[in-house]
Amino acid sequence: MKPSAALNRIQPSPTLAVTSRVLELKREGVDVIGLGAGEPDFDTPDFIKEAGMEAIRQNKTRYTNVDGTAELKDAIVAKFKRDNGLTYAPNQISVNVGGKHTLFNALVATIDAGDEVVIPAPYWVSYPDVVQFAGGTPVFVSAGADQQYKMKPEQLDAAITQKTKWVILNSPSNPTGAGYTADELRALGQVLDRHPHVWILADDMYEHIVYDGFQFATIAEVCPQLYDRTLILNGCSKAYSMTGWRIGFAAGAPWLIKAMAKLQSQSTSNPCSIAQAAATAALTGDQSFLAERNAAFQKRRDLVVAMLNDTPGFTCPVPEGAFYVYPDISGVIGKSTPGGLRIETDEQFIAYLLDDYRVAAVQGAAFGLSPAFRISYATSDDVLKEACSRIQDAVSKLR
Repeated sequence: MKPSAALNRIQPSPTLAVTSRVLELKREGVDVIGLGAGEPDFDTPDFIKEAGMEAIRQNKTRYTNVDGTAELKDAIVAKFKRDNGLTYAPNQISVNVGGKHTLFNALVATIDAGDEVVIPAPYWVSYPDVVQFAGGTPVFVSAGADQQYKMKPEQLDAAITQKTKWVILNSPSNPTGAGYTADELRALGQVLDRHPHVWILADDMYEHIVYDGFQFATIAEVCPQLYDRTLILNGCSKAYSMTGWRIGFAAGAPWLIKAMAKLQSQSTSNPCSIAQAAATAALTGDQSFLAERNAAFQKRRDLVVAMLNDTPGFTCPVPEGAFYVYPDISGVIGKSTPGGLRIETDEQFIAYLLDDYRVAAVQGAAFGLSPAFRISYATSDDVLKEACSRIQDAVSKLR
């Protein structure tokens, strides 16, 4: 017995590996600062928690429809109308066990061997691995700091072939926080108009976490001609601080939603019934806390960006959303640590930060664009100041 060929095509999640390492060091009593986890430090709002507890009290603890309760699907339909001006029916909605599960269902249900998926880099670590698990081929489009980490229309056009099945657009982005404006999405849409065989997976997981008056838009909203071949991925994990509740959802063509449900019926079956009740409350309840939390995130973003840009050798664009920064560290490559190690890669720099300064982040290689690294600033101001001070100290010692 040995692992399958499909399993051998993927790697363990690098971001989860960093989180596990930080937890291990903390159990050993090490004073380590973890900046790798992609989850808010805020608690789930009380009204959402209460809805979950009420579901338990009402014995809503049995199986539900495979891809979501009628109540939650109705809430998701209303959310898309309210937030995005998009009209969907319940048979166009899929509810899954987190956003990663939604991505997995969509790609595994549609990709055949030889199919290509266009993925702008930097990218969320799971995109290429799920494509490869399904037998497809990721086609990467490099979008560096010099273009604010956003793919240009001409790059998209050049990447598309007759084998292209999907293009993935993540805005605001994990790992960079970069957000596409409505005009930028329209420009990409004009390219996609010329390639009607290509479908669009719009990962909008960070929709509600935006700054400086940035107006979030999703491509099916600004390019209505692409509505029929766009699958919008979203969820409750980030904006509603519900990472552990594991609720993701999608909206798209009925045949695709049905295909995803077929796959889910033979894997997880329904998402947790209690979490679904809580997610219904999240989407239909008072949304005012989102602005309050965004104000805190923006303050943290500004602190981190300023300190990183004051670090010699770093260039850190200002992100429009999410809670990540992705500094380019070209200026420290080729330098040596006090211990004599020559820094040739971002993996080596990250190892130096963790081993010598007890700051854990994720190397740019994990996200497909080096040399860089990702910091999650979803933690307190004091912790971020200390972490950035340690990073500055680490860089000052390089020669």
